[in-house]
Amino acid sequence: MSGGEHQAVMLEQAVDGLNVRANEQRANGIYVDGTFGRGGHSRRILELLGSGGRLIALDRDPAAIQAGAALTATDPRFTLLHGWFGEMHALLSAAGVETNKGVDGILLDLGVSSPQLDDAARGFSFRFDAPLDMRMDTSRGITAAQWLARAEESEIREVIKNHGEERFAKQIAAAIVAARAGGSIQTTRQLAALVADAVPAREPRQDPATRTFQAIRIHLNRELEELSLVLPQCLERLNPGGRLAVISFHSLEDRIVKRFMREAAVGGSVPRRLPLRAHEMPQPRMRLIGKAQRASADEVARNPRSRSATLRVAERT
Repeated sequence: MSGGEHQAVMLEQAVDGLNVRANEQRANGIYVDGTFGRGGHSRRILELLGSGGRLIALDRDPAAIQAGAALTATDPRFTLLHGWFGEMHALLSAAGVETNKGVDGILLDLGVSSPQLDDAARGFSFRFDAPLDMRMDTSRGITAAQWLARAEESEIREVIKNHGEERFAKQIAAAIVAARAGGSIQTTRQLAALVADAVPAREPRQDPATRTFQAIRIHLNRELEELSLVLPQCLERLNPGGRLAVISFHSLEDRIVKRFMREAAVGGSVPRRLPLRAHEMPQPRMRLIGKAQRASADEVARNPRSRSATLRVAERT
């Protein structure tokens, strides 16, 4: 099965959070879409941008870069670059945005996209029998099959426990190591069957392999590490009044985003009883914009993958 049509999650809420149309200056500012995917958010931002505005989109997936070629060719305000979150400083510099020049908004849509899940050859989903790959960037790194063949049982257990929040991580890791002694685990169906046999209890309406597939994908693609790397870079790159909007899809991501924004919004800490005047206290570098938002009931009905999405927005002070 080839990649399906991608429905951008929380499209209007996320783009509204960037406040592109607040005034002429912002409408002609520089914006960053950190995860182009199939361009849903990017196209909406371009609709709101003025003729002097600019949008720089990034994606680590070569298939996404290929999908955005037509937009790159037709809109001079748009630039699409292949790269990872943690490389944002370098990627913006490559796009001509110098370190001392800021941007007016950054959108990060985390996690795996619908085309990645729906393309059997990518190996993200246990719905298909396919090679066990799971790399978002197919141009580098090892596949899930290669990692499972090399990793120690303790490492597999910790990845599944920490990144999948799987209570049966010990049993699953032991089953994987026992199985590979008789031959490598090469397909999604093999791995899903191993997990199903190892898990003694099943959650209602959830395949027993769900948490394990999530955990391995997060680990292989360094998703949490990359998120932790990019957030400080976003803060440094934003102009005063510039906004950061982040859509996360599970508690591990959202926890990192929530903590980062809250810490930036309260300013630095100082030793207790240190005699400082109010203006000498460390000032907040961001302010939170509203509360965390969730996808509407209508959107969840149209696109079930939006049901776990959480949007947080903060503004550079």
